[in-house]
Amino acid sequence: MFDLQAFLSYLTNAYLLEGVLVTIGLTIVTMLIGLIFGTVLALMRMSRSAALSGSAGFYVWIFRGTPLLVQLVLIYTGLPQLGIRLGVLPSALLALSLNEAAYLSETIRGGFNGIPKGQMEAAKALGLSRWRTLRLVLMPQVARLIIPPLGNSLNGLLKATSLASVISLEELMRRSQVLMQERFEVLELYCVAAVYYLVLTTLWNRVQVRLEEHYGRGYAETGRTAAPVQIRTAEAH
Repeated sequence: MFDLQAFLSYLTNAYLLEGVLVTIGLTIVTMLIGLIFGTVLALMRMSRSAALSGSAGFYVWIFRGTPLLVQLVLIYTGLPQLGIRLGVLPSALLALSLNEAAYLSETIRGGFNGIPKGQMEAAKALGLSRWRTLRLVLMPQVARLIIPPLGNSLNGLLKATSLASVISLEELMRRSQVLMQERFEVLELYCVAAVYYLVLTTLWNRVQVRLEEHYGRGYAETGRTAAPVQIRTAEAH
């Protein structure tokens, strides 16, 4: 029978709250690394060089076509056989970042494709270098276009961090499992974990709405509409 008192007590359990902090930190760091690497991959895929475009496409194919759980296990148990020994946290961070970069690269590439080509030509006419065109003209617009799918990616990543429990990373899910093994209150602890994840994703959704309003404000005020763009959001991890 469901123990309501135990459920309520676990909501303020310090051991679980520390796991929540680990989950938040892992999500933020992974997203930052994924954004940087994903941007590089997106630029490589749009490159005129067949070698760069092909290698980036192969990378995306591999990491989007295999389960994140498999990638976590392979990195944690496979790299030591090659002489590369990583701890639990670096292994989880590496696997999550590599996986997230593959999805974000497609989102970012979609953002670039949503910008009218005439803007690039106008930047060339003004004498802007390729780097300044990218930094001053393209990236601000890409940032605005990719905020909705980027928010969805972070939402999914927040929940995907629970898979790191299979390599014993003590984030929220792993700590919940430890308490389950000690106290045999499985349903109560799973419900508590679900509440924590629901709270975190709800808070992020509020932040995402604010970001969308902020970056879309100038377009709404001038009555302009963004160029239509089809951006491939991250699939389920």
